[in-house]
Amino acid sequence: MFIDDINEIKTIASKVGTSIFVIPHGSGFAIKNALILEPEQKSVITIEQVREIIKKVNTKQSFDQYVIIHPAEALGLDAANALLKSLEEPGSKVHFVLITESISNILPTILSRASIYYLRTDYNDKICSSDEIIKLAKKLIASKPSGLVEIANEITKKKDGVREYSKKVVSTAIEILYKSYYITGKTAFLQRLPKFLKLYDNLNKNGHIKLHIIADLI
Repeated sequence: MFIDDINEIKTIASKVGTSIFVIPHGSGFAIKNALILEPEQKSVITIEQVREIIKKVNTKQSFDQYVIIHPAEALGLDAANALLKSLEEPGSKVHFVLITESISNILPTILSRASIYYLRTDYNDKICSSDEIIKLAKKLIASKPSGLVEIANEITKKKDGVREYSKKVVSTAIEILYKSYYITGKTAFLQRLPKFLKLYDNLNKNGHIKLHIIADLI
């Protein structure tokens, strides 16, 4: 979905529990009295910071409480995992607002729990991955069940870092599906997403790479 003005963010965020807004850093966006979750050290948002925010929003709210996470890609892996339940089931008056310049570096497990909005004037459909990974991601999206074994073998033929490489291929496929939907408006792209999100989640949990590529995408 698209927005035309960053001043729309609060109004849109008030209608959902968790939202991601793709806007330029330094855009001047702010929500009065919001809780801010941003890097304190080494450009990473830590699990300790997340736990502190969760404690604050878990108290009973009598008014709308906004939590701005900026930049969202600064969430470390442990911090992001600690936040997942809150993103999926925020309180009725709690609104998580994630700000980023690109969804390519945000965990798919977070993307799956959020409504995503692009600033129309700054929308960029470029995929931030290598040509090799983009090619494999597109093959994975287009593959019929009978072709998944061959693609799984191709993805996992690297000798080193095969899990991270496989996760990057799958996350790139997820980004392509999201952006294809925004460009075309065709819901068929969104309908493909749950299987890819499940696959990424299983790879992230150290599941067998080849087996999950085949089983999760059939």
